[in-house]
Amino acid sequence: MKARRNKKQVPSFRKLIKTSKVKLENKLKNKQFKQQSTIKKYRKEQRKLRQAVKDAVSKKPIPLEDPKSKRPVKRMEREEEEEEEALPLDMMDEDDLQLMKDLGQKASFLTRDLSSSEPVHIKKGKHESVIEKYEKVPRTLQTAPEKELIHLLPIKDQSGIIPQAREKPVTDVQQEEEAEEELEDEEEVIEDPRQELTIEEHVIERKKKLQDKKIQIAALASAILSDPESHIKKLKELRSMLMEQDPDVAVTVRKLVIISLMELFKDITPSYKIRPLTEAEKSTKIRKETQKLREFEEGLVSQYKFYLENLEQIVKDWKQRKLKKSNVVSLKAYKGLAEVAVKSLCELLVALPHFNFHNNIIVLIVPLMNDGSKPVSAMCCEAVKKLFKQDKLGQASLGVIKVISGFVKGRNYEVRPEMLKTFLCLRIKEVEVKKDTEDINKPKRFMTFKEKRKTLSRMQRKWKKAEEKLERELREAEASESTEKKLKLHTETLNIVFVTYFRILKKAQKSPLLPAVLEGLAKFAHLINVEFFDDLLVVLHTLIESGELSYQESLHCVQTAFHILSGQGDVLNIDPMKFYTHLYKTLFTLHAGATNDGIEIVLHCLDVMLSKRRKQVSHQRALAFIKRLCTLALQVLPNSSIGLLATTRILMHTFPRTDLLLDNESQGSGVFLPELEEPEYCNAQNTALWELHTLRRHYHPIVRRFAAHLLAGAPSEGSEALKPELSRRSAVELFETYSMAAMTFNPPVESSHSKRKDKFLPGDSFLNEDLNQLIKRYCNEAAPETPLDFAKCLESSSRQYRVNGLS
Repeated sequence: MKARRNKKQVPSFRKLIKTSKVKLENKLKNKQFKQQSTIKKYRKEQRKLRQAVKDAVSKKPIPLEDPKSKRPVKRMEREEEEEEEALPLDMMDEDDLQLMKDLGQKASFLTRDLSSSEPVHIKKGKHESVIEKYEKVPRTLQTAPEKELIHLLPIKDQSGIIPQAREKPVTDVQQEEEAEEELEDEEEVIEDPRQELTIEEHVIERKKKLQDKKIQIAALASAILSDPESHIKKLKELRSMLMEQDPDVAVTVRKLVIISLMELFKDITPSYKIRPLTEAEKSTKIRKETQKLREFEEGLVSQYKFYLENLEQIVKDWKQRKLKKSNVVSLKAYKGLAEVAVKSLCELLVALPHFNFHNNIIVLIVPLMNDGSKPVSAMCCEAVKKLFKQDKLGQASLGVIKVISGFVKGRNYEVRPEMLKTFLCLRIKEVEVKKDTEDINKPKRFMTFKEKRKTLSRMQRKWKKAEEKLERELREAEASESTEKKLKLHTETLNIVFVTYFRILKKAQKSPLLPAVLEGLAKFAHLINVEFFDDLLVVLHTLIESGELSYQESLHCVQTAFHILSGQGDVLNIDPMKFYTHLYKTLFTLHAGATNDGIEIVLHCLDVMLSKRRKQVSHQRALAFIKRLCTLALQVLPNSSIGLLATTRILMHTFPRTDLLLDNESQGSGVFLPELEEPEYCNAQNTALWELHTLRRHYHPIVRRFAAHLLAGAPSEGSEALKPELSRRSAVELFETYSMAAMTFNPPVESSHSKRKDKFLPGDSFLNEDLNQLIKRYCNEAAPETPLDFAKCLESSSRQYRVNGLS
């Protein structure tokens, strides 16, 4: 018969941890209540036992004359105290117990209490057992110290029930005090040398400890890298060093361990995602190599998970300013630890997008992109941009976009603009998708018919033809599946991006996120559905006319509108004249001060508005913009002037009839009106580009070169033609190349050298030879020593002056 299994399971440690504090306190109270009730019950039994002994046996016989007289109360209390003090605490031998039993049965008449009228045999059943229990307990002297007993289960035999007890070990108070004093002395002995250390000795000791820890970390990391499958357990040992308790080196050691573990995981992590095993896979028999690989994967995933949890806890402690009980790491060191933890998370986000827990890392990183600490925020934003740039398939990008969109919506669009500027790094272009597909699936070269005729027989050619046909079909199926998967992911990503953009345009038009939204719409405008074009252009024009936007934000609106119209918007019959007018009348807002950054957006807008839409631009509009760009080039920085003149050169090539601006004779009726805001009606054909003569004397050599080139009619050949490094670059590239943001001048200014003396004749060569000899003779002669008498000299000079005056 099988033994019945105990169904009651021992609670696990986690289950005990989950028990609430209230339940634990209730259990403790119940336990104390039970102990108190047991002690009360035991005292009650002892009291009854003493009372029975008083009734049966008394030390002094009560006189017969006054059997009912009562003893004084004080005397009874004193006797009870004496009996309590004489309460037996040790067990007696069996011979003594038998003797006491016999004496109890032979109790004389004088030893009985006559106040009770009951016969002796009536108490035999009830009182005799109580007396026996009491008599079996040994008696001790009052001088012996009272000992505590642990009562055990009683034993029953023919004589009755025998109680069992055991002494509780009592520690001597003096011994405890001596032990405590010894411990205090030891602590003092240990603490004294630490207090005697000087600052230099303390620094040397810290360096030694730190060097030992570094060697230990390096040894563990080297062992793991040499054979990860065999030494996967050492990851746990290395991770345990994150809890370093030595306050001298705790912060430094934890930082080193965080970086070391991050590099280890980047090196030993496989290029696939590890999934949990099913029950069927666990139950099947496998080879030792497979079992070793499974153990390695399981340990790697487990340690990776615990490592990420440690990093998350470090960041949480920094955000909450929560000081640990151990007090090993100070609050000031939390920021440094948190920055190292965030850096490790960013590295893992970029390096391991295919591995487990990548979505968990995204959830940690995205809120930190909006953190108040600029280094942390910049670090996270750069990591997300890097992930977007290198993500070819789009799976990781989609996960990040979902979390960012939800975060922005949850914060009511009160986030940093840098979060939305990361969207500009998304790889969502049809050309790149096709290029990636070609890189992944390179076309295989098949044999030509002539090669087959030379090398293969008829039957072999037949089989080869069938194989090539099958390979083509399989490759086409794989390529189409990969392309469809990418397009699906990119479509879903773009939908989320546009939903975020449109929400901000609708609900948060005064938000600082608007420039980033307009810039993103300008980049992805060719992917927007045509159905939204009309509404989107109306919204952009309303934003411009509201007057609540800054100048750069209005330029972003113009740029977005023309990006929309230059793509799929060509099929729409929309006249963007109002956007041309807005740009034309606001160009003079730019100057050499703070708004110089808007030049780059203006150059982009001019390229989209004029160069790429040459068929929709009138001749009068092109003349007005060329005249205004040359005027603007006089009041901006050199790199901006170069960009504007490069744009003017492109426009003169795009619209050949604009060379009439180089002639000072009028070409039609009317007078040029530069203050008019409509480019179509300002009569720009009746003016000339006199600004180029002023720019020809500019201090920057490249500006002078461009001005001379335009005055010559912007020729492509000849002495006035530009060099290839200037003519082949776009206006935006030239603007960035000659930028003065780094406080440097490009090209560098030549240092002015002083004129050399050897280029001129010496001064004595201009004099006559006789005169030179006379000068040398007088210079070589020693002057006679004469007394210095200023009064005589003054008198002689005044006398000579009078003589000359009279004469």
